[in-house]
Amino acid sequence: METAIQDVMSIIEYNDLDDIVLVGHSFAGKVVAPVADRAPKKVKMILYLDAARPEKIRGPQAAFNPSEFPRPPGSWEVPFSEKVIEMIGKDVRGADREWMLSKATPWPVRHAADPISLSEKFDAVRSAYIFCTGSGDPVDEIVAGKWGKLEGPYKIMDTGHWPMITKPKELVEDMLALTS
Repeated sequence: METAIQDVMSIIEYNDLDDIVLVGHSFAGKVVAPVADRAPKKVKMILYLDAARPEKIRGPQAAFNPSEFPRPPGSWEVPFSEKVIEMIGKDVRGADREWMLSKATPWPVRHAADPISLSEKFDAVRSAYIFCTGSGDPVDEIVAGKWGKLEGPYKIMDTGHWPMITKPKELVEDMLALTS
């Protein structure tokens, strides 16, 4: 996780960016939260796109068991495969599915298993959320607060885990509405 966090920190630093909206899709929610925690004056807000949503608490959090995703025994990565798409993004079909499968890389298991920690600086960071109904998470329970408090506005999209592929126009509209 630290490598991914440092990569984003470097982009912000070396491009002199500020007043930015960090978008974390999927596991990248665990990346953008520590970035915002470390550079809160540079970050306007975080937009969690069907993502891991760390809470405003101290101590290790956001680790989960990646065993629900198919991978060879003892492997350090989860291959991106038809099975993964069927689990969380059935609406990716045809040429889009072929393209995704040709470009995708394996997902390191440690991105799931490694926890993150946030300081009190994270408490001031604004958040917004986009939830996808076809990605396997119980969106109704999340919105009802059963999986932790939502710290900002949200939109719900009727799509799988990759709305940037299946509903790009609606996604952009929702992102702009939430971050304006």
